[in-house]
Amino acid sequence: MKNKLRSIGEQGKHVFNQNLQIIHLGKLGKVEDATRVFSHIFHKNLVTYNSMISVFAKNGRISDARQLFDQMTRRNIVSWNTMIAGYLHNNMVEEANQLFEKMPQRDNFSWALMITCYTRKGELEKARELFDLVPDKLDSACWNAMIAGYAKKGQFNDAEKMFEQMPRKDLVSYNSMLAGYTQNGKMHLALQFFERMAERNVVSWNSMVAGFVNSGDLNSAWQIFEKIPYPNSVSWVTMLCGFARHGKITEARRLFDRMPSKNVVSWNAMIAAYVEDLQIDEAVKLFMKMSDKDCVTWTTIINGYIRVGKLDEAREAYNQMPRKDIAAETALMSGLVQNGRIDEASQMFSRMSTRDAICWNSMIAGFSQGGRMDEALDLFRQMPIKNTVSWNTMISGYAQSGKMDRAAMIFQAMGERNVVSWNSLIAGYALNGYANEAFKTFEQMLSEGMAPDEVTFIGMLSACSHAGLANRGLELFKSMINDFDIEPLAEHYSCVVDLLGRMGRLEEAFDIVRGMKVKVNAGLWGSLLGACRVHKNLELGRFAAERLLELEPHNASNYITLSNMHAEAGRWKEVERVRVLMREKKAGKLPGCSWIELQNEIQSFLSHDSAKLRHENTQITLNTLSAHMRDKCNISDIKSTFDIL
Repeated sequence: MKNKLRSIGEQGKHVFNQNLQIIHLGKLGKVEDATRVFSHIFHKNLVTYNSMISVFAKNGRISDARQLFDQMTRRNIVSWNTMIAGYLHNNMVEEANQLFEKMPQRDNFSWALMITCYTRKGELEKARELFDLVPDKLDSACWNAMIAGYAKKGQFNDAEKMFEQMPRKDLVSYNSMLAGYTQNGKMHLALQFFERMAERNVVSWNSMVAGFVNSGDLNSAWQIFEKIPYPNSVSWVTMLCGFARHGKITEARRLFDRMPSKNVVSWNAMIAAYVEDLQIDEAVKLFMKMSDKDCVTWTTIINGYIRVGKLDEAREAYNQMPRKDIAAETALMSGLVQNGRIDEASQMFSRMSTRDAICWNSMIAGFSQGGRMDEALDLFRQMPIKNTVSWNTMISGYAQSGKMDRAAMIFQAMGERNVVSWNSLIAGYALNGYANEAFKTFEQMLSEGMAPDEVTFIGMLSACSHAGLANRGLELFKSMINDFDIEPLAEHYSCVVDLLGRMGRLEEAFDIVRGMKVKVNAGLWGSLLGACRVHKNLELGRFAAERLLELEPHNASNYITLSNMHAEAGRWKEVERVRVLMREKKAGKLPGCSWIELQNEIQSFLSHDSAKLRHENTQITLNTLSAHMRDKCNISDIKSTFDIL
């Protein structure tokens, strides 16, 4: 009997350890390994089944979780709650509700789970209806779920009212309110609430650190972080990511080195910081030191190589991965697409056993951007579930290829359109010179209740510019500000300046530039300078050129344009002054290389390159001679003369 009890005890201990192993493997995302352990357990208990259901659900295999749940001959309330939590994790509210309705019995956690399902989806009215049906109103779990829902949605009055009505407040209640303030960027309210809290735990402190990090106030975040009595890994990683996200890589590394214990998340955060800062060598050094890399680590380093154009290294890293996942495959395939290696990307795509929407869209975009629309269309037709992104990609692809009839056909066939869909079609019409069609599409967009955004008006203003519709473009620009409350970006101003410049309305263009609320960029001054040259407005052109040279002191084409304007006006001293100025600016750059503009292209000349004997002011000299000859000989156009030479 004693031996039998000992045997049962050892058996129970063995199953317990295996259950822990299943949970651990699930947290690492090693679902197949967890499944293998599960299948080898002879005496499975309820914990075994519940653990495996949780592993499946948390790793996106919700159908496998439900299949296992349905196979169970005996269930407890934890089994039901675990399955509902799985649906919650995968944002499947209806399925969660159907299972909730079938439950033979419920506890407060069941009700809290279901309320959370609705609050996370933003359906607060349904959540409140469910809350009102909760039999035990003394338990804080359901109250906390509702408070968190209201707070997350920014409905602070409702959250505060419910908080005050709570019969029993616990620390979770306080943290739910605090999280609502911090997640909505209300840091002054968060700080006031935090200081009133009689009790705090590390979750409270972490919430404050994360709130200040997300609002960009790193000084306050650091001050809070330094006061945490016992920071945990979340505390360290939150602060580390804050430094990294705002480009403070030195501070991030200093913090990383100080960490008392580093888990895979902290290593990944530091590697990602180096990748974001394009310090791929430093990222690789850390990567090589890691003893326990996960799929996120490998995917991050693959993305790092891709961002600096090291495609071969990215592929090598991918090949070395012990367990390849869809994220890494998608990263490499997308990198190949971005670098124009479409055939390699296509081969990789065809070998992928599992494809998500990102894979399909990346490959379709690759074919579209490469002008291979037949292949893009073929892939689009094969796509099992078309989301809106894939439709938009096809519209843009056909638009860029000049096939607006096909772009319009795809647009009309769409089941659901978003603002990007409308913008893609409008931009296509603008790009290909169909201003009337752009306006018709814009009017249809408004009539169907779709609100335009900044990109919509860039497309519309561009259409007006190409069609020479100055007054209509100005009306659109004013309507964007006054009727749609959209603050103009530099791109909008560029379109308007280009529009007015083409029509010769240079004073108006100049007034718009002077009245801009955003920083004037080189593109704007360049558009104005080009228009001034075409319409021979030397004074405005000189002012625009001076501003442009401040922004781009080493861009030879700007000097050439200004010099040409002076030459055409017969101002030879100014031509020489510009030439000297260009030489002085060039002297401040790396020696041995210069640039000139020939036939609208920038040509580079190396000092020791015998194949290119011309120097950087060749174009200025030719244009100066041209202007002299027009001035002295009354020759209107001597381009053919220089063509012969």
